[in-house]
Amino acid sequence: MKNRSGCLLLLFWLLVIGRAGAIPPAGDDGYRLWLKYDRITDDALRQSYARAAGFIALSGDGPMLQTAAGELQTGLQGLLGKAVPRIGGAGNRTGGIVLAVTAGEPGLQPEGYRLSTRNGNLVVTGKTDAGVLYGAFALLRRIQTGQSLETISETSNPKVRFRMLNHWDNVDGSVERGYAGSSLWKWYELPERIDPRYRDYARANASLGINATVVNNVNASARFMTEEYLRKVAALAQVFRPYGIRVYLSVYFAAPKTLGGLKTSDPLDPQVRQWWADKVKEIYRIIPDFGGFLVKANSEGEPGPQDYGRTHADGANMLAEALKPYDGVVIWRAFVYKADPKGDRFKAAYDEFTPLDGQFDPKVIVQVKNGPIDFQPREPFSPLFGNMPRTPLGMEFQLTQEYLGFATHLVYEAPIFRECLESDTYVAGKGSTVAKVVDGSLHGYAMTAMAGVANTGSHRNWTGHPLAQANWYAFGRLAWDHTLTAEAIAGEWVRMTLTREPQAVKRIVNLLLRSREIYVDYNTPLGLSRPWTGVHFAPEPWQNRSSRPDWTAVYYHRADSVGLGFDRTATGSRALEQYRPEVRRTWENPETCPLPFLLWFHHVPWTKQLSSGRTLWNELCTRFYAGADSVRWMQREWAQVKAAVDPDTHADVAGRLLTQEREAIWWRDAWVLYLQTFSKQPIPTPFRKPERTLEEVKRSVDVYLLR
Repeated sequence: MKNRSGCLLLLFWLLVIGRAGAIPPAGDDGYRLWLKYDRITDDALRQSYARAAGFIALSGDGPMLQTAAGELQTGLQGLLGKAVPRIGGAGNRTGGIVLAVTAGEPGLQPEGYRLSTRNGNLVVTGKTDAGVLYGAFALLRRIQTGQSLETISETSNPKVRFRMLNHWDNVDGSVERGYAGSSLWKWYELPERIDPRYRDYARANASLGINATVVNNVNASARFMTEEYLRKVAALAQVFRPYGIRVYLSVYFAAPKTLGGLKTSDPLDPQVRQWWADKVKEIYRIIPDFGGFLVKANSEGEPGPQDYGRTHADGANMLAEALKPYDGVVIWRAFVYKADPKGDRFKAAYDEFTPLDGQFDPKVIVQVKNGPIDFQPREPFSPLFGNMPRTPLGMEFQLTQEYLGFATHLVYEAPIFRECLESDTYVAGKGSTVAKVVDGSLHGYAMTAMAGVANTGSHRNWTGHPLAQANWYAFGRLAWDHTLTAEAIAGEWVRMTLTREPQAVKRIVNLLLRSREIYVDYNTPLGLSRPWTGVHFAPEPWQNRSSRPDWTAVYYHRADSVGLGFDRTATGSRALEQYRPEVRRTWENPETCPLPFLLWFHHVPWTKQLSSGRTLWNELCTRFYAGADSVRWMQREWAQVKAAVDPDTHADVAGRLLTQEREAIWWRDAWVLYLQTFSKQPIPTPFRKPERTLEEVKRSVDVYLLR
């Protein structure tokens, strides 16, 4: 009786506390990403899917094929609310899913897949297990987004061979430009303990077709070349392998000296070449399917071949030679620039790399950032694209929001990616887009790559800002198929991650699509280059002191009593000459240059009337104020979908939008008050003068930078 009374009392208090809200119902913490396989609530739709997916039949037993079947079982059980059995072969059975590896399947590349309806079954076909795995995820995506399974005929091949994430993760667990916690990789636990999160990371990537990951920072530590760390990386590779993902490592170019004890790291020195050959042999002994090396050299203080009077090609080719017995590749970054007070950083990569076209080993891919500076909110496409026809050029995008408000500001990046990929280089006439350079179709590259600097971290929802998951998703989808639209990708992601309610989907997609332009308006309108600060976040357009000129703000915007902007025409740095004549004609005349790129290429007088009908000063003010005001529109739109979105997720985003509004006003005030000291123009009506003075804004930035 005593025990019974105690149990009843405990139950009473649990009920009381529960009603009081101290034990709230479990919400969605974002961990499942777009692999949320919640039960479909539409009974008719769910039953139609159940009729089409009564079983899963396999035509083989490879590890990736088993992974594909397992993912289908997991997904279907959640979506349909019942278990789906796995069988060895379909035989004469109908009403199920058949996974088939068919080496001779026409029209498919090695990783491509085909979804079709045959003999009463849904058939997922690939030339390899990897193709079937990607097809299985594509089938689940169809179900998650509510598409019909009645008659399917879909063939999809990846447009790029190496679809990879670059993690800027360090040995100590920190992440350079990481805004979602510490590193995913717990180096101190590896290789003995395998965090279950590693598998979920692999699942998310495989669902998008991402097949490669660089696990360490491009500002690399030589420690990753030690046997201790190679075995840790091998443990990750073991987890990723069933999902078709190969691991790569960033290398410290001076490792032969710092790690090997040699007197030099000269790429033409025989001892150095032998050291790398021996190291590569060791790596493949430990990681048999190792993907290769990513290299940042002679950039921002990193060592490289130029330290010994050698070229980038000399350094890359040395590593390629060491990889010759294996199928690994060298990815050599083109992010280079010298501290030249009279130069233009815009021109640096082109000047250093185009003379080397055709000199790189066939195993080398030169990886180029989408723009010529550094992942700005808006940049023209890099002039390297289209100007190295004998060298495979890989694309480097950035998912982590280094210049896009970190994990505080909502910025959907697919429009940034698409804007670059759709840009026309005119290298072989109209239609010679950057996408056609990157996918190899323009110059006949067999080696193609698209990399994204990852925005993942140890935060439970992976990316800090819940909606920043859309950028990881968008990158993966575009790396597979760069013809997909930003709107279509956003629609998929919203339906798979947030809600299937039609009006809410429409509203959130519109919010995502507008978010980048809103950010640009209050941050860098009209092609205004981003001020430089150590953290790349706080507004500091007045910053003019640094160890090198291109690490100041004034270097980029060039504000003076006459006007604003960087003259890159024939009267200035002549950077426009790095583009084809058709591209130059678009940008070289300030009268016709599109407003989004105006200040990238021209120093424009404050009083000049623009195509908008406003003067430069009035147009800038309009953009700064409209951008900051639009964050309130974002808040109202997000409030409208509250009933259709998980309450925890909704509250998280709502709070971040409040912070975004405050910081957007901070940026607006800093720019307007600072530029007004040069323009000497009043703030146009109907905009109100900022409540703070310029000195007060400067003090607020100083306080921020003391963090």
